[in-house]
Amino acid sequence: MGQACEVCGKGPQMGNQVTTRGRAKYLGGVGTKITGISRRQFKPNLRTVRVSTPNGTHTTMRVCAQCLRSGAVTKRIRVSPFRVPAAEKAKTEKRAAAASDQPQTPTEYVAPEGVKIRKRKRSKKEEPAS
Repeated sequence: MGQACEVCGKGPQMGNQVTTRGRAKYLGGVGTKITGISRRQFKPNLRTVRVSTPNGTHTTMRVCAQCLRSGAVTKRIRVSPFRVPAAEKAKTEKRAAAASDQPQTPTEYVAPEGVKIRKRKRSKKEEPAS
């Protein structure tokens, strides 16, 4: 079928095109009137997509937008994701292990961003006499 989704089989459906005139009541008019009803065709939102199949090959399919969004088909991966070489990965793992073995030394309190630490203003009575 030319106008059908190859995954779910969604195809064109018939419906009505309703022609109206007038201004809606909530906008201050006297209301809308139907002046004509004619038949029309609702067509599915089809996209031509390169899809990866379960056996590892890629095929071109015409798929509706709903199947694409729901994940019924997986688009082919054009570029493989970035991978860290094995040698560098081993180095970073060693560093992380060494950092976790060291005892944590207590440090000064650091306020989270956006929080101000206010110092109390001393009144004249509380000031020490010199």
